[in-house]
Amino acid sequence: MIARETTLFAAIWFLVGGIDDLLVDLIYGVRRIRLRLVGREAWPHPASVALDPVPPGRIAVFVAAWDESQVIGRMLRAALHRFDHAEYAIYVGTYPNDPATIAAVAEVAQTDPRVRLVIGGKAGPTTKADCLNTLWRALLRDETAEGFAALGVVLHDAEDIVHPLELKVFAHWLPHCATVQLPVMPLPHPRSRFVAGHYCDEFAEAHAKTLVVRQALGAGLPLAGVGCAIRRDMLGTIADARGGSPFDATSLTEDYELGLTIHAMGGKAMLARVPESPGGRPVAVRAYFPDTLKASTRQKARWLTGIALAGWDRTGWHARAHLGDHWMRMRDRRATLALPVLAIAYCTLLLWSVSLSVHGLVGSPPPALDPLVHALLWANFALLLWRLAVRAAFVHRAYGWREACWSAPRVLVGNYIALFAARRAIGLYTRMLFGAAPRWDKTAHQFPDLPEQVAG
Repeated sequence: MIARETTLFAAIWFLVGGIDDLLVDLIYGVRRIRLRLVGREAWPHPASVALDPVPPGRIAVFVAAWDESQVIGRMLRAALHRFDHAEYAIYVGTYPNDPATIAAVAEVAQTDPRVRLVIGGKAGPTTKADCLNTLWRALLRDETAEGFAALGVVLHDAEDIVHPLELKVFAHWLPHCATVQLPVMPLPHPRSRFVAGHYCDEFAEAHAKTLVVRQALGAGLPLAGVGCAIRRDMLGTIADARGGSPFDATSLTEDYELGLTIHAMGGKAMLARVPESPGGRPVAVRAYFPDTLKASTRQKARWLTGIALAGWDRTGWHARAHLGDHWMRMRDRRATLALPVLAIAYCTLLLWSVSLSVHGLVGSPPPALDPLVHALLWANFALLLWRLAVRAAFVHRAYGWREACWSAPRVLVGNYIALFAARRAIGLYTRMLFGAAPRWDKTAHQFPDLPEQVAG
């Protein structure tokens, strides 16, 4: 009896989630067909971008760094070598109790004045947003001292592989948009086919389909925290409204919330999937993601806490009756329901296994399922096959057939990580409810040997 009831419960909610995903697929498909029928490309080629006059103003690249001595030096040297733009500066935020990271940044800054070492006044770690606010104040001091006005601020992490064309893309679009987000493409890890690989699957679909649909609906576009640019005047407006600090230092996912804040203030956001060449890969940010279960669970727990739990409290719903935005925010938060349903589904499989084994041992027929449950299970099976096929298609588009074939079994790995991350997230959220200050619960980072691991 218990197994049948839990089967019905899980099947109903899986159907709801499957239809939700199917609607996103349909909107994406209709949009893509419409663009092809009118013969219009979604984005220009960088060559056409380069022909336009470059808007005046320096681009400031912010990199918040806590305990990043192993990667920050290599990241900065690679960025200085790769950026194809005339005027930019990289501001690196560090902490006074992290001398190794300070030394690594200082070594690069001594050889290139475009790197600014900024040491905060607080011992670390605080939050990433707090470190970014320190960089914001450093930019304001430089603007006053040197008499320039920055065009925009670009956010990157210490392990990112920047794209040579990204600053040109930002310079082209920032005069027309308040914020611009490039796709994020995790690097396949040679020693972590499943854990690190499942990030490839998730981002391939999210940044090529889900965010495209979100933009088409006019919903708020959450920023990824890397490969995103915010126009200087928009950040200044937000800072004025927040007492001088544009990034909310009490947030675990300041990038997600910043994108929604910009949308609420009427700022235009753009997901810029600009191809490197006609028919080529998009200008994107690449990086290694966590390659162990423990590290991935920690990262996913922080995301879940900041977006679906504490983030729900903090951002609420759009002030206006914007159905598209409400739908997308609900999708952001549906993990609060989807993960318990997933846990119940796995328990149901265990219960049915025990039940069938017992009936087989005693020689009695297993209990029959109701026709409604049968229909629900077949519908969910069809939606699952569709879901796996869609994900494989987007992974193939980004990484090729080999990674696409691995995307199906990696769904199980992603589910496993999500379940353990949910348990950790509940603990983090509970401590926050009782007054615990949010802390930068970062994971150890890796930086690849260029150019073998990544091109472009």
